Amino acid sequence: MSKIGFIGLGIMGRPMAGHLLDAGHDLVTVKRGTLDATLVEKGMTELDSPRAVAEQAEVVITMVPDTPDVEQVLFGEGGVAEGLKPGTLVIDMSSIAPIATQAFAKRIVDAGGEYVDAPVSGGEGGAINAALTIMVGATEEGFTRARPILEVMGKTITHIGGHGAGQTCKVANQIVVALTIEAVAEGLLFASKAGADVAKVRESLLGGLAQSKILDVHGERMIKRTFDPGFKIKLHQKDLNLALEGARSLDLALPGTANAQQLFQACVAHGGEDWDHAGILRALESLADHEVGS
Repeated sequence: MSKIGFIGLGIMGRPMAGHLLDAGHDLVTVKRGTLDATLVEKGMTELDSPRAVAEQAEVVITMVPDTPDVEQVLFGEGGVAEGLKPGTLVIDMSSIAPIATQAFAKRIVDAGGEYVDAPVSGGEGGAINAALTIMVGATEEGFTRARPILEVMGKTITHIGGHGAGQTCKVANQIVVALTIEAVAEGLLFASKAGADVAKVRESLLGGLAQSKILDVHGERMIKRTFDPGFKIKLHQKDLNLALEGARSLDLALPGTANAQQLFQACVAHGGEDWDHAGILRALESLADHEVGS
């Protein structure tokens, strides 16, 4: 079993850390307010800084919101890099910019560590059920070392390629997820406005070519109007910004992605930055002057 530093105990990070504790790993984290009582009961302890975490850990996992957050944790004052020991495995499971990831990896490797980018998909449910899809960018050695740890938290683990490749895959994932959520929302809105029973429409669609995990999970959220996150709109916006910035650098048009981003922005304008991303339905309902199920 490993001594693991886990930094970032949010909606996703808490259950992920819990699975590692259940598997017998010894976990430390950075003190941020009150540590979840369940994690304390399982033996997780707090330290004063990312540097202190790195000084004690063989493996450091980060699961924080955005690229600047990862940079601060790794390279800011009192950061992981200051306490890095030769051979320490650093696994970033956040969803951040691929190019920045390559730069972070070089800095960690130059300092004597091993870097793995391993963003995840599957949302809160996937984290709770240890069923996450994990997309890995790493050397072969890094992937081999990280895999037993990742297998505790995820079900589908794929080595995409070198440093940054995991994050590139995650950006692609977020494009597909956003456009599929929008498609489900538009389909249910159309059915509702036409006077059909949207619950029965969803049930029927789940048996045909339109069937998807998003229609299953987020379609139900839309019908029941349960927009507590899940995965917050402001975080999906961040991911689509990465997609659109990358597209500009590649001279690539992503019109569907841009449209989904505008619908998310409409939600934010109505106070919805912390809604689950299924809340994109609300932006479409506003345009239609119709609420699904009404």
